Amino acid sequence: MARAYTPKVLTANRLLEGDVIYYGTNDDWVLAHDEALYLTDEVQANDLLAAAHKQAGFLVGAYLADAILEDGKPVPTHFREDFRTRGPSNYDHGKQAEV
Repeated sequence: MARAYTPKVLTANRLLEGDVIYYGTNDDWVLAHDEALYLTDEVQANDLLAAAHKQAGFLVGAYLADAILEDGKPVPTHFREDFRTRGPSNYDHGKQAEV
C-alpha cells in the first residue's frame, strides 16, 4: 500500500551562490523557508518539482521536503531541513552573516 502524501515545500540550491532556496508563494524562489509555498496537493508538488528540474541554469538538487504549518507558515519537520534554514555551516557567510 502506498504511503499517504504529506505536505511539502520545494527546495533546491541556487547554482551560482549555493544558497538554499525555496519555491515561494508568488511563483518565485525565496531564501526563507517560512515564505515557501506549502504544497498540500501531490500532483501540484510533483509538477513544480518537474519544472524545477528544467531550471538547470539557475538551481541544482531540487526536491520536496516534508513540512507542517505553524502560525500559518511552513516549518521543517526533519533536522536536515531545519539545519538548511540556518544557512552555511561555516560562519560569516550567507544567512549567518546577517545575524
